[in-house]
Formats: sequence, structure tokens, C-alpha cells
Amino acid sequence: MKASDVRAKTLDELSTELEGLKKEQFNLRFQKATGQLENTGRVRQVRRDIARIQTIMREKRVAASA
Repeated sequence: MKASDVRAKTLDELSTELEGLKKEQFNLRFQKATGQLENTGRVRQVRRDIARIQTIMREKRVAASA
């Protein structure tokens, strides 16, 4: 996921995307604990996508209040 793609979305869309990524992160952690995780790189990718979305959401909120 690129930052430019995230910036094009509204806050509601970002919230929905963030919720989905957090669910995926939980499932990946569960798979890792049970030894069923095949794509270990996905954990890092999801974590970074979550951080990227949270950062851009915060930027949008600050810009809206200013």
C-alpha cells in the first residue's frame, strides 16, 4: 500500500481499512503461534500499513482542525 493511495481515501474509508488490517494482524499472530504461518513477511507489511494509515489519519484530523 502506497502513501499516495492512502491519502486519496476519506477518514471513514481509512477507519474501515484500519479495522481490516488489525483483524488480519491478529490472524497472522495466531497463525504464528500455532506454527501455521507461511508468509512471515506479511506480518511486517501489515504492521507498517497500520502505522501508515494511523499517521495519515492523524495528519488529516490536524489539518481539519487547523
